[in-house]
Amino acid sequence: MVLDAGPLLRGEVGRIDIDYMLAPQTLDGIVFDTDAHVVGSITDNAGYMRLVLRADLPYRGECARCLAPVDGVFSLDFERTVVAEGTLSDEQLEEHFDEYAVLKGSMLDIDEQLVEELCLCFPSKLLCSEDCPGLCPKCGKPRREGDCGCPTKEIDPRLAILKTFFDEDKNN
Repeated sequence: MVLDAGPLLRGEVGRIDIDYMLAPQTLDGIVFDTDAHVVGSITDNAGYMRLVLRADLPYRGECARCLAPVDGVFSLDFERTVVAEGTLSDEQLEEHFDEYAVLKGSMLDIDEQLVEELCLCFPSKLLCSEDCPGLCPKCGKPRREGDCGCPTKEIDPRLAILKTFFDEDKNN
């Protein structure tokens, strides 16, 4: 969304409300059923302009541990200080890229930084719950469904011959 901040710059209004839908960028293995709902405002407090947004993005995917379906809504709070183009040097903007939104004339492009922030902050792995035990590495049964009976003790294959040696001692 490109927002015209002209009325704010001219002092005609002290606040511009924002409410729109943002098409998310595709992420591997994640399905976005609807666009992100973005709500917020840009306010002017004696020449100090602040952009405050909240984006809610519904998603579907699979748990990274047990492959169970996961549905949820990812919420992101997004805040930037709005500065006019040329106010800060390129070096300052690079160093503090996550603090400023730059006006080009009286226009402010919100989408570019917001989509980037959504992609960076979205969880890299979805989980059905924080304490998801995952799948049994032997048989693939979900561990949350109960014990599968597979042996849990792993024996180093290089030392497996020693196990047979100790088993023979017990038999004698």
